[in-house]
Formats: sequence, structure tokens, C-alpha cells
Amino acid sequence: MAAIYSLYIINKSGGLIFYKDYGSAGRMDTNDSLRLASLWHSMHAISQQLSPVSGCSGIELLQADTFDLHCFQSLTGTKFFVVCEPGTLHMENLLKHIYELYTDYVLKNPFYEMEMPIRCELFDINLAQAVQKDRVALLGR
Repeated sequence: MAAIYSLYIINKSGGLIFYKDYGSAGRMDTNDSLRLASLWHSMHAISQQLSPVSGCSGIELLQADTFDLHCFQSLTGTKFFVVCEPGTLHMENLLKHIYELYTDYVLKNPFYEMEMPIRCELFDINLAQAVQKDRVALLGR
């Protein structure tokens, strides 16, 4: 079973710009993934406003019985989140690495339009390598 179930990238407006399923048992259709991304964006924004701690950046980890959801928000407001097996460690590092891939292969692509869905072959290739490397590292732990 894969440690990572799925990866989502949400733009600052809450629109889903990238989704990748990594073989989870309960695969979602396109509408469900759009709803989840929109719901997460809203929950993240509300948690920033309701937090008793000043300067809170929102929810970073949501733990459930059957999955964990780890989130990384860039300074521009783009959110990267993975749904993974419960108790999976070091997802923050993977999310930061995915953000680096995003900046290197998506934002520096002269044909990419900001806030639009990501369709970049180099990003897809390097993302697959990063996730595979993370899976191998998890097996070695």
C-alpha cells in the first residue's frame, strides 16, 4: 500500500490547479476532488481567523482514523496538501520539495499562466521521482 494517497495543489483563490492520485482505495472523481480542494481552502482560511494564536498560518495537519492530511502554504497563498496513511512522517519535507519543483518547473515555464491548471511534463516527471524516492525512504525506515 502506498504511503501517499493523493496530492493536491490549490491556488490562492481556492481553485484546484493540480491533482494526482497515487492508488488510494477510495478514488475520487473530478467533482469530488474539486469539492475537497474548495472545502480545504475554506477550512484553512477559517482556521486562520478563529485561531487564538496571533499570526496563525492555518491548519497544517489534520489527523483522522484512516488518513492524515498534511498542508504547506507558500507565501503567495498557494496550498500544497497530501492525503497519506496515518502516522506517515516527514511529509512537511516532501511538501517543501514539491513546492521547490513547482517553482522550478511550473512558475519558470514561460507558457504557464498563473492560477491556471498545471500541465507541465517536467513537473510531472520530477514529481513522480520525488514521490518514488519518498516511498523508498519510507520502506527503509
